[in-house]
Amino acid sequence: MMGMGFMGTGMILWWIVPVLLAVGFALPLKSATGSGRVSTEPGSRKPLEILQERYARGEIDRDEFLSRKKDLS
Repeated sequence: MMGMGFMGTGMILWWIVPVLLAVGFALPLKSATGSGRVSTEPGSRKPLEILQERYARGEIDRDEFLSRKKDLS
């Protein structure tokens, strides 16, 4: 009868341990990848940063960049 109790515990551990390991690996990865990335949430980026990104991507030319930068300052 004692063996049956250990088998039940073993089955529980068989499922819990991999789940805990997966969560343990996923949480540090989430925080590590999120620290250097620009957030895409509305209002989280500054207008000048958005303007600089648009200029870097070639969406606007130099004159438009300088004009809008002046407007933001």
